[in-house]
Amino acid sequence: MLAIRKLLTVFSIVAAGTIVVPVFALKVTEPAAASHGYPGLCDMNGKKLADGEFRQWVEDDRLHVVITYKFSAGELYEEHSQFRQKPELIQEKWSWKESKHGKLQREFAVNFLTGIGSAHISQDHRDVSRKIKIEPGRTFAGFGFSLALSNLRKRLLRGEQVELKAVGFSDFPTLGPQVVTVKISHAGVDRMKMSGRSLKGDRFIVHPEIPFIAKFFVNVPDTRIWLTNPEPAGFLRWEGPIVLPSDPIVRVDLLSGEKSGPAESAGS
Repeated sequence: MLAIRKLLTVFSIVAAGTIVVPVFALKVTEPAAASHGYPGLCDMNGKKLADGEFRQWVEDDRLHVVITYKFSAGELYEEHSQFRQKPELIQEKWSWKESKHGKLQREFAVNFLTGIGSAHISQDHRDVSRKIKIEPGRTFAGFGFSLALSNLRKRLLRGEQVELKAVGFSDFPTLGPQVVTVKISHAGVDRMKMSGRSLKGDRFIVHPEIPFIAKFFVNVPDTRIWLTNPEPAGFLRWEGPIVLPSDPIVRVDLLSGEKSGPAESAGS
């Protein structure tokens, strides 16, 4: 009987190390303030595709984030987000627009306060809008996950795996917005070259938990986000599909340069 109790104790310790913890309210441990930067958008081979501009500021007790990417061929990407940081981190708005020579190509938006998500693709004359279930403080989109990671970083570095909700868009079953559970984990420390420098960062994985049946129809890639190492931790790199799971996977670097290097393990 004693041996069985010892075995159960060992099993419990091992199991505890793999528990995925749902987050019910994301406490702000790293409040964001005003910031201005010039990131670069690259393909996965490291070739720069567009010059970016990042602006972040606090106004009327709300954190506003605007990111733009300008392409030489006349295309423009714009991401807008709005957050509340007191007492918890809660995303209130998110939108993504793509235009070429001033003409709208695609637009995706989520109003987290009303629970309405919408999508528009000009070429296909497709417009979709519907209500989705938002869990305030647990549901994020776009750059919201970089902010969430900054506040979860210490827990993730201790080995916790955390569950949040993500709002995304997919051609299956419709173009409309969908809320999926994502599992977030720390995957190691890497070094990567950008703008002629070798920088170190913690790599985090945002893994969508797609229902088994849906996996036969749509492949949703993981998103990888790096935060600077050592502290204070800030955004360093992002890799994932542009918006739809079928979009090309791209890379966004904190520092823009003509060539971006792949992330390589920094060892222990």
